[in-house]
Amino acid sequence: MSLDTILDTAAAASLVSGALLSLAAGVALIRFPDLLSRMHAATKPQVLGLLLVLLGCALRLRAGVDITTLVLIGAFQLATAPVAAHMVGRAAHRDRQLRPDLLVVDELPTHADRIEDR
Repeated sequence: MSLDTILDTAAAASLVSGALLSLAAGVALIRFPDLLSRMHAATKPQVLGLLLVLLGCALRLRAGVDITTLVLIGAFQLATAPVAAHMVGRAAHRDRQLRPDLLVVDELPTHADRIEDR
């Protein structure tokens, strides 16, 4: 078994597992009941699925320019997905779009609480 065969097999496994994680994230976006659950499904498995797909592409392409581009894509995804999810969660909390019965602990003050503290 040559090194190319081993790398191609690892690339295929990485691509398939990344695609399955992305599929699971897409199904969870449809099936989960509230915004926070959907947001969790949109960020956690989707980012890991994308990173696995990028790893599979890097293992298959093996060129310096291609790997550099894939690393930049992964870094930007890791930098932007948590920030975007945080901002969506804060906006939903501010607009009272969350279901309080599904929250275990709500540590963010509501708008009325902030006004009363002044």
